[in-house]
Amino acid sequence: MSDDLSSLELWAGALLSKLQPAERLAVNRKVAQDLRRSQTKRIASQHDAEGNAYAARKNRKKLRGKQGRIKHQKAAMFTKLRTAANLKIRPDANQLSVGFFGRVARIARIHQEGLSDRVSQKGPEYLYPARGLLGFSAEDRELIRDSLLRHLMVRS
Repeated sequence: MSDDLSSLELWAGALLSKLQPAERLAVNRKVAQDLRRSQTKRIASQHDAEGNAYAARKNRKKLRGKQGRIKHQKAAMFTKLRTAANLKIRPDANQLSVGFFGRVARIARIHQEGLSDRVSQKGPEYLYPARGLLGFSAEDRELIRDSLLRHLMVRS
């Protein structure tokens, strides 16, 4: 996978080096937005970059909390994490970044790598299963290629 990514980087680098910095920034911003949209769709479908489904949530023993309220067992994971407010893009003329930054990055990293963390501030520690939130799939590499070519076609 990294071999494909490095070949894509060489190919895109050669094309982008011919552009002015302002044009490179515009291209990077568009590619980053397309990548963020792709990552958001994949996280919403609860699959990692290789297409494997996320590990299911642990079954909760006590489903009834307060009087008259039932907590739903099958709620989708990471609904707030995948919003544009949390899944940010940071393009500049030389590179682009799509990811989680700041306090949200800690939560995302725990789930991405399968680390342990406290369930609540004074609660027990839990070893979370690895759920690959971010990653490059073959479709993402094609998306980058198509987005770059689309921009260069419009330009010429």
